[in-house]
Amino acid sequence: MIKKKEKEITNTELLKSINRSFTKIEAKMATKEDMKDMATKTDIEKLGKRIDDLAVNRVKYDDHNKLKARVTFIEEKLEIK
Repeated sequence: MIKKKEKEITNTELLKSINRSFTKIEAKMATKEDMKDMATKTDIEKLGKRIDDLAVNRVKYDDHNKLKARVTFIEEKLEIK
């Protein structure tokens, strides 16, 4: 087993080391303002996607009524109902 020489750390060195660590962590953290902006952007994007999806997949009443009339006609001819 290799014995390591224990280095004594002064209080000042310890404080400097801790301060560097907190500074790095603080730089990575998001602020409350950032969180509000991210939530708002995400909500707006989701709403936009829902509206686009509704517009693409929406059936117009004219098309629905034409199809309903055709199905009713076929059912009457085949005496399904």
